[in-house]
Amino acid sequence: MTMIGIDPHKATHTAVAIDDNEDVVDEFTLRASSRQVQRLRDWADGFERREWAVESANGLGYLVAQQLVAAGETVFDVPPMLASRVRVLGSGRSQKNDPNDARSIAIAALRSDRLAVVRPDDHARVLRLLVKRHRDMARLRAKHASRLHALLGELRPGGVVSPISAGKANRLIDRITVDDEVTRHRVLIARELADDITRLDATLAASKRRVAAAVEASRTTLTDIAGIGPICAAIIIGYGGDVTRFPTKGHFATYNGTAPIDASSGDNTRHRLNTRGNRRLNHAIHIAAVTQLRYDTPGRVYYDKKIAEGKTTKEAIRALKRRISDVVYRHLIADTHRTRID
Repeated sequence: MTMIGIDPHKATHTAVAIDDNEDVVDEFTLRASSRQVQRLRDWADGFERREWAVESANGLGYLVAQQLVAAGETVFDVPPMLASRVRVLGSGRSQKNDPNDARSIAIAALRSDRLAVVRPDDHARVLRLLVKRHRDMARLRAKHASRLHALLGELRPGGVVSPISAGKANRLIDRITVDDEVTRHRVLIARELADDITRLDATLAASKRRVAAAVEASRTTLTDIAGIGPICAAIIIGYGGDVTRFPTKGHFATYNGTAPIDASSGDNTRHRLNTRGNRRLNHAIHIAAVTQLRYDTPGRVYYDKKIAEGKTTKEAIRALKRRISDVVYRHLIADTHRTRID
């Protein structure tokens, strides 16, 4: 069996084919173009039993990976960190260059049995695109609001009370006496920032409606979980990928960073906070946990129980997040089985 690793770049792609012994059979570098997949397949025609491994198939290698899948090829998604470790720890070819990177990608795919298989785009990709757009707009609004806060603080002591809005800012600006050029330009820029916030508020409202409609179309049951609304559900589905690749809820919790890391040594058994994992999923689960704590929910009861057991506030929240992760996993598995039956 031949494993072909691809190190993708914006302008070029480098492919290296290896056999079962990790020996390089052939390598090929080509320019990114509309014929890139056809050229790759023509080059690989001599390898009867072949599979492909693309680094960051949801990032820089997205297009070439999807094109290969559409052409009927089997493609694995290799995380950059895994490929980097293979290259650094390997003997003889630790120098970083495109052929060595592609070879490391191929070795990582050949020796790992837990890599995600790249699948054709589906509704999860739609949700991922929508929540990314929503996040970008929210960040842009926060940036404008921060700048407006600072500017209003220069026009009036104390500025405007948070949370800031275009209406609050405009009412404050109306009361400013313009008696010099500096003040005039501060007022002018503040008006522009307030207009930008008004526009972004309208965009965010439309984005929320669009995400809610897409989540409803997915027929997910995630929104039945307390604390998970359309935005969090879209993040979980969009960034979680195929949940069936996780054999157990523990594997899913490790992937989303809610499972603690075993840091035991000798007779000393201990665990520490997991700062790895998919941070998008971890953030969505954290929002769900914080929301559950605000209301009379089973999550709040569970949190109070952990506090009564002597857990700290942070430890209780982490335990709640793990509990929510398990519930999310069960819902995703049930949704997947129901969709396949339908």
